[in-house]
Amino acid sequence: MKHTTNSRSYDLAGLYTLSLRMVIGWTYFSAFWRRLVLENKLIPDEKGYIGEKFNHFLPNALGIKPVIEYLVTHPDALQRSMMTFTIIEAIVGLFIILGFFTRLMSIGIFSLALGILLGSGWLGTTCLDEWQIGVLGIAGGFVLFLTGSGPYSLDHYFIRTNRKFTQKKWFCWLGSGILPVPNLKRFVLAGSLLIFALTLYTNQYFHGGVWGTLHNKSVKPELEISNISLHHPDLQFQVYRTEGADVYGSFVIGMHILDKDGNILKEWDYRQLSKFPEENIRNQYVAKIKPGKYSLVVPLGARADITVNIDDILQKDKIHAIKLVDISGIEWTENIQ
Repeated sequence: MKHTTNSRSYDLAGLYTLSLRMVIGWTYFSAFWRRLVLENKLIPDEKGYIGEKFNHFLPNALGIKPVIEYLVTHPDALQRSMMTFTIIEAIVGLFIILGFFTRLMSIGIFSLALGILLGSGWLGTTCLDEWQIGVLGIAGGFVLFLTGSGPYSLDHYFIRTNRKFTQKKWFCWLGSGILPVPNLKRFVLAGSLLIFALTLYTNQYFHGGVWGTLHNKSVKPELEISNISLHHPDLQFQVYRTEGADVYGSFVIGMHILDKDGNILKEWDYRQLSKFPEENIRNQYVAKIKPGKYSLVVPLGARADITVNIDDILQKDKIHAIKLVDISGIEWTENIQ
């Protein structure tokens, strides 16, 4: 009688989370649908390539930055990974919708959401979009692991028709039915507190959302200028875009070589930058700095070594700094050491 009552309780719990299961399932299955059915976004060098979007995560990722950097510097490995992730998202999303091996798929949901949180939790221009998707996906995956699927699922169908594999102990852990945890209350409490702690920590780390000053690194572009060196007749330096909206580039309309008093020794305006020689840009990642119609376009996460000719500067000993000017009016200046 007790076993029947417990089974009934899990059936109801699985029934109550039906909408959660279907919405979360579509959230992940739709990644496959968008990338391969509606459009093919898995082709390198094509507009909308998902690998470039992945590159946008790099500057402020938490804990997994070395993995992302390895992939964006190895295009073949990146493409294979994007294809693998897309297939996993399709399988996990579809099986969660169907309620097939629900608990195993919920672990997949949890893992994918954790990857989103750590990689892109800092992105979102208005509502901390990626952070919310990540933490809610983790919490939702945990809930689905606890409940399994109810009457409207393949798991329930197989249990009801007495399939042999549903009688195995492993099916309770990977499918649906009574979760064989000795002290379920403590398990739920411990899991919930860990997820809540992760939520508070990442909210603070990415956005200062718990105490201190709020910040949003997706609002305006930030360029880092480094590795400046003089190699007559050229000057070389590195540009790295670390902040700003992932869907919108930084548009550099001015590049200035300055003396120590801030006077311009040489400059390139938007016309010259829009025709900047691509052979003078050595991109390091999949997201590429390149000349656009009216500026030099610097996507989020792009890093490149830039070479400019300074042979026409007569007093080279006066060269002191480099300044880049964004179309928004933001300026970045770095002194030459």
